[in-house]
Amino acid sequence: MKIDRLIGILSILLQQEKVTAPYLAEKFEVTRRTISRDIENLCKAGIPIVTAQGKNGGISIMDGYRFDRTLLTSSDMQAILAGLRSLDSVSGTSRYQLLMDKLSVGNSEVLASNSHILIDLSSWYKSSLAPKIELIQSAIDAGKMISFTYYAPGGKSLRTIEPYCLVFQWASWCVWGYCTARTDFRMFKLNRMVELTCLNQRFSPRTLPPFQADAETIWPRSIQAEVEFAPSMKWRLVEEYGPESFSVLPGGKLLFQAGFSDKENLFSWLLSFGDCAELTAPAGLRAEFFALLQKMMKFYDKT
Repeated sequence: MKIDRLIGILSILLQQEKVTAPYLAEKFEVTRRTISRDIENLCKAGIPIVTAQGKNGGISIMDGYRFDRTLLTSSDMQAILAGLRSLDSVSGTSRYQLLMDKLSVGNSEVLASNSHILIDLSSWYKSSLAPKIELIQSAIDAGKMISFTYYAPGGKSLRTIEPYCLVFQWASWCVWGYCTARTDFRMFKLNRMVELTCLNQRFSPRTLPPFQADAETIWPRSIQAEVEFAPSMKWRLVEEYGPESFSVLPGGKLLFQAGFSDKENLFSWLLSFGDCAELTAPAGLRAEFFALLQKMMKFYDKT
């Protein structure tokens, strides 16, 4: 895109003493004529670019401007690089790494010194997740609505939304947008979507409410559960909820108390602990969980 190229050219000029038009043309894979137009556009934007002909000629930014208004510091670029690498881990490409290579020309220590920060956002679902992210991103850029079949604890539904934001949170990719069925803003997990389609129908951007991505807002914790765990499960409680999430009972068991959005989420979590967890409250859910276990026993009771 043109704006990406202009930003890239400006970043290179801010970091290097002088460059040539052929060098920029090769770096951004365009013609020298295109580079000349880009330089002209940067000048129109108020960037004092100087061009010189001859043996030692080239393109540069007026010295005073460069020193007074540096676009990105080394620390800034290191932080950007870490973020861009994480996006490559989702798509399985090196597109964003190549962009940083271009932005870091003449300042290669930025790439080397940032190797101690690695962020991997990929998952087991990379082959199906990457196309969804790309389609939703394109729909957001074009202002087009998307539709999909969505699977949730309440069942299957067909949704049509105005997409506004892709969100990575709680180890899942989601899209935040205005749902026409609910006439409100909702968050949808990409892994629960099938038959995702970008519609030809465009939408006029709404006045967006403040984006709140905290778990309590999106998935309110309506159930307060109390569970006793075997001491051997301390590592999981520390990993998933932190060392302050439980207390040690006189007999050595761990008393855990936390909120859950629904009983299906609570029950599936408890089952993952096998016989190392006992739901002690609330009493009503304890009875429901017991009934569930009895139903499950019928599948395995061969006597």
